[in-house]
Amino acid sequence: MAKTKTVFICQNCGANSPKWQGKCPSCGEWNTYTEELAPDTKKVWKGSTPPPSAPNKPIPVHKVEIKSQQRVSLHDGELDRVLGGGLVPGSLVLIGGEPGIGKSTLMLQVALSLTNLKVLYVSGEESEGQIKLRAERVGIKTKSCYILSEISLESVFHQIDELKPDVLIIDSIQTLRTESIESVAGSISQVRECANALMQFAKSSGTPVFLIGHITKEGSLAGPKVLEHMVDTVLQFEGDRHLVYRILRTHKNRFGSTSELGIYEMRGSGLRQVSNPSEILISQREEDLSGVAICSTLEGNRPLLIEVQALVSPATYGTPQRSSTGFDIKRLNMLLAVLEKRGGMRLNTQDVFINLAGGLRIDDPAIDLAICAAIISSYQEIPIADKTCFAAEVGLGGEVRAINRIENRIAEAEKLGFEKIIVSSYNIKGLDLKKFDIEVFSTNKLGGVFSEVFG
Repeated sequence: MAKTKTVFICQNCGANSPKWQGKCPSCGEWNTYTEELAPDTKKVWKGSTPPPSAPNKPIPVHKVEIKSQQRVSLHDGELDRVLGGGLVPGSLVLIGGEPGIGKSTLMLQVALSLTNLKVLYVSGEESEGQIKLRAERVGIKTKSCYILSEISLESVFHQIDELKPDVLIIDSIQTLRTESIESVAGSISQVRECANALMQFAKSSGTPVFLIGHITKEGSLAGPKVLEHMVDTVLQFEGDRHLVYRILRTHKNRFGSTSELGIYEMRGSGLRQVSNPSEILISQREEDLSGVAICSTLEGNRPLLIEVQALVSPATYGTPQRSSTGFDIKRLNMLLAVLEKRGGMRLNTQDVFINLAGGLRIDDPAIDLAICAAIISSYQEIPIADKTCFAAEVGLGGEVRAINRIENRIAEAEKLGFEKIIVSSYNIKGLDLKKFDIEVFSTNKLGGVFSEVFG
C-alpha cells in the first residue's frame, strides 16, 4: 500500500514545506503551518511531444472579434458605480471586509432586489432561518431568491444544475470545501480549489458569481494571494462597526475604473445608499465654533466636502500629545513643524487632536490646508466662517501647492452653498472663474491664507 504523502502549508501566504516550521520563511508569520495531503502532481508538458489535447490557435489581434456584453443593473446605484456601470455576465467578484461590517447584508439586499433574475444565495455560516430573519428586516421584494445553507462544493454544484440561477452568491468562500482535497475548510488548498471551480463555472456558463471573503488581522483578504488574481473584481467594504457609514472601494476591476467608491449608511432596516455624502459629513452647527474647517477632497472620482475638527490645548504633562483620527499622524507632525517654522506658532507646548467627521480616513493631500486652518483656529480661539472651505496642499516651505481636479472641488463647494473656497495660485492659471458663482481666493503662502481667514 502506497504511503500517503503530506506537506505543511502556510495558511497565511501559501508557502509549503516538507516539515513543520515555527516561523514561515516567506511571510514571517509564526505558527501558520498546518499539515495537509500533498496534491497529486501530473507531468507538465515541456514541448518535446505533442500536447495531450489540441489548444486554441493563436489569432492575429486585428481579427479578434469582441462580443458586446450587456451589463446587469443590480438596482443599487452605489454598487453599480463601483462595478463600472453594472454586473458583467460571467464575472467573478470578491467582496472582503471585517466581521460585522455588513458584507452579508449588502449581498442579501442585492439578491432580494433582483426581481427579474433568479438568484441563488449559498451560505456556509448561517442557517436558512437566520437568513430569513435578516431578509424580513431588510425587506423581501422578490420570490426568485433561493437560499441554500451548504458547505460542500459538490452539493452546491448539484443544486446549481437543478436550479440554473442567473446570479450566484457564495457567503463565504472560506466556508466551502471540496471532497477532492483532504483538508479543512478555509485552508489554502481548499480556498484555491473552490475558487478555481467557481471561476470555471462562471466563465463557461456566463453566470456572474459573488464571493464574500474574510480578511486577516492585518486587513488583507484571507487565503492565498492567487485568489485575488483569479477574480475579475476585488471590492473592499470598509468602515467602523461603531459608526453608521460604510465605504465600498474597488481594489481591482477588469471591467471598469478602480477609482470609484460607494457610500452606505447602516440602519436597522439594512444599508441605505448615500447619494450626496457631503451633506452628512458636514455637521449642522447652530453657532460658530473654533477649530472647525471644511475641506473639499476627492474619494476616487467623487468630490466630497468633509469637516476637519482640531483641538489645541496646553500640554498638562511634559511631552505634548499628538493624536489623529482619520488622518496620517506622521503628516500631522509635518504640518505642525511647518506651522512652527514658517508660521511662527508656538505649538511645541500644546496638545493637538485632529478628527475627520464621519469616521472617514482621507489620504488626499488637498486636506493639508484645512488641517492647518483648523489648528490655528483652535489655537487662536477664532472661528472660521461657516461658508468658507479649503482645497490645497501645504509644502515644507510653507507654500500652498496645487492639487488635481480643482474644478470638481470648486463645483461641489458651490453646489452645497459655500461662498468662498481658498486654493493655490498655481491652480487657477488658465481656469475660467466666471463660470462659478463662488468666490475663489488664491494664494501661494500660508501667511496669505491666515490673513484672509483670521484677519
